[in-house]
Amino acid sequence: MEAKAIARFVRITPRKAGQVLELIRGKDVVSAERILKFTPKYGARLAEKVLKSAVANAIDRDSKLSVSDLFVREAVAGRGTTMKRWLPRAQGRATPILKKTSHISITVATRG
Repeated sequence: MEAKAIARFVRITPRKAGQVLELIRGKDVVSAERILKFTPKYGARLAEKVLKSAVANAIDRDSKLSVSDLFVREAVAGRGTTMKRWLPRAQGRATPILKKTSHISITVATRG
């Protein structure tokens, strides 16, 4: 049994989110929550919310499940849209500022 949760258009670059998701990929949910709680990165807060949502989705599907039965099967940060902003520069020029977003997807499943 597996369940999935996705946070879309999150204001963090996919690379920064991916660094945090590497820490929890393949781990059981209890240790993954503990790792994210003590990781001092902004992406850890976002990943923690998505992980809790995925666990809630799994328990909602099968009420007999407990959190200790689940593990993180897949944790991926994909590229979202990029917001384009402009910064004024000297002599009438402008410099583009690219504000990247990502889609954070976490799948939890039972072993076996």
